[in-house]
Amino acid sequence: MDLNNIWNLFLEKIKTQLPDFGFETWFAETKLINLKDNIATVLVPYRVHKINLSENYSDIIEEVFTEITGSNFKFNYVIKEEVENNLTDDKEIIGVPNNETYESNVKPNYTFENFIIGPSNKFAATSALAVAEQPGKMFNPLFIYGSSGLGKTHLMHSIGNYIIKNSNKKVLYITCDNFVSDFVDICRKNTNSNNIDAIKQFKNKYRDIDVLMIDDIHNLVGAVSAQQEFFNTFNELYNNEKQIIISSDRSPDDIKKLEERLKTRFNWGLQVNILPPDFKLRMSILNKKIENNELGGVIPEEVKEYIAGNSVGDIRTLEGAITRVFAYAAMMNGSDITLDLAVEALKDQFAKTSISKNKMDQVLQIVCDHYNLTQEELLSKKRSNDIAIPRMVAMYICRIYLDENLTKIGIQFGGKNHTTVMHAVEKIKKEILKDDNLNNEIQKMINEIR
Repeated sequence: MDLNNIWNLFLEKIKTQLPDFGFETWFAETKLINLKDNIATVLVPYRVHKINLSENYSDIIEEVFTEITGSNFKFNYVIKEEVENNLTDDKEIIGVPNNETYESNVKPNYTFENFIIGPSNKFAATSALAVAEQPGKMFNPLFIYGSSGLGKTHLMHSIGNYIIKNSNKKVLYITCDNFVSDFVDICRKNTNSNNIDAIKQFKNKYRDIDVLMIDDIHNLVGAVSAQQEFFNTFNELYNNEKQIIISSDRSPDDIKKLEERLKTRFNWGLQVNILPPDFKLRMSILNKKIENNELGGVIPEEVKEYIAGNSVGDIRTLEGAITRVFAYAAMMNGSDITLDLAVEALKDQFAKTSISKNKMDQVLQIVCDHYNLTQEELLSKKRSNDIAIPRMVAMYICRIYLDENLTKIGIQFGGKNHTTVMHAVEKIKKEILKDDNLNNEIQKMINEIR
């Protein structure tokens, strides 16, 4: 019995019954690895796939698989680590398990369909879709963090649009600044006879909903009274199994001066990190942006590579660069977009700092290739030697060979503290003195950079 053929037939059939994004997210990277005792064992990329396929897709999976095989099978989903270590997982879900006119603030142009996925954001996008399909039941709260301009807000609006389209649940998207502003307004009315009405309106806005999405929660720092009110709002929604989605530029534990009880609640659910896009993802995003512009067909590949290679920090830099090139070409009486024109148009925008970021990005890629890791793995918080050593090697090369400062390296490596970088550099310095093989490996990687 050829498992690959069976599963390919299954995937072809189920693909016709699902939206493209749903298929690509939940099924495209699955693999049938065993059929025994009427149990089909399927390898999936993440634990969230195990939960979501079991909870939301079991009926259609069993129905289609029965059509293909002519037999009834139950499904067991496993991730790579479980297969390698012969482990099992209990599939326990993380978190706790009438629609009038209102303003959701959700932007309709941000959807899952136009969110471009790569290694740096795949887990975040997958988790976001899982929440959108089963709000309040899957991961609550969902805490999305990462540097500015990497797609956190896009994902939040995508969740909101999906829920609004597929249910009658009330969704509210709000920035943290707006939440604080609303709270300050009712405090100002404290001596006014209308204060009771203002408080009622505030509570109705933030608690009489099914899904609350609050952006840039780190801005709550310093607003002590507002933190108390958000704590109360969070508890009210959570206890009633309403979905809470939060974004920040850093993880809960790294938000200084935020009340510990709030950090604790943020850790109840699932935290997902969005990392800076690698070159391949930046090229994909760039091509998508260009497709929507009538001049897209006349942009040479070398121009795209120049823009993607220098727009290292975030997606907004990438978008701004391509917009500037289009505008510059238009001002030059519709000149053809060439590499020389792009360099001239972007000479002020791509400062020297971009060059250093691009060099560090190159170091990351070379180290990942050498140790057969993804950038997501290298920049993760995992501390196993097979990941920690390459991470320290990459930091060492950035510090010693590129002569970058510790803070900048820390930012490049997912927001690491400068003392963490210093420790890594010192450790590798000591290791290469007693390990010739490691020293030779590092020299080979440095030669690649040259």
